[in-house]
Amino acid sequence: MFTGIVQGLVAVKGIEEERDLSRIELDLGELAQGIELGASVAVNGTCLTVTRTSNTGGVCFDIIKETLDTTNLGTLTAGSLVNVERSFKVGDEVGGHIVSGHVTATASLCGLRHEGHDRVLTFALDPQWLRFVLHKGYVGVDGASITVSSVDRENSTFSISLIPETIERTTLGKLALGERVNVEVDSQTQTIVETIERVMQDPQMREAMMSQALAGDD
Repeated sequence: MFTGIVQGLVAVKGIEEERDLSRIELDLGELAQGIELGASVAVNGTCLTVTRTSNTGGVCFDIIKETLDTTNLGTLTAGSLVNVERSFKVGDEVGGHIVSGHVTATASLCGLRHEGHDRVLTFALDPQWLRFVLHKGYVGVDGASITVSSVDRENSTFSISLIPETIERTTLGKLALGERVNVEVDSQTQTIVETIERVMQDPQMREAMMSQALAGDD
């Protein structure tokens, strides 16, 4: 599990291509201290497993075709910058939100504007996933847990506002229009929305809930 607080902006040292598999090496530097084989690291919000380490801070991960196809990791090249976060341990401070590192979908940057020192990014997201994105809720964007500043369901977009610290310390401040980001929706919000939808589609369950609500008003 992760907190959505990006710990480092690091470069891809190299990529080895094999059949239906890519092996990437990241220069984690000090973040590699104490890391072991099998450890979990979020790379652009995608939970990856450490498969090899070096004494110089290099850490390798194997990425299967499914992950390459459903995230933006398939677009990485040597020199690309990525957001990284080590998995948190019991007792660690949770400064952001609990995220799993399981990417829900990708979204494309379709709008960018400056508001003083802040930057507002607007992303186009498939409506089937946008229904789990709520105004003032949160969403994981390339591994960074960000508050949603607005949602436009008619145009299937949502926006986030970045403070200078986030602009400087994550890949989000370097995005160009059209680029894809990994999105992880809040699992609790998804569960609540799907439960309500199931109830509303079932006449008997809907009637039972209405009866309970009316009984509670008596």
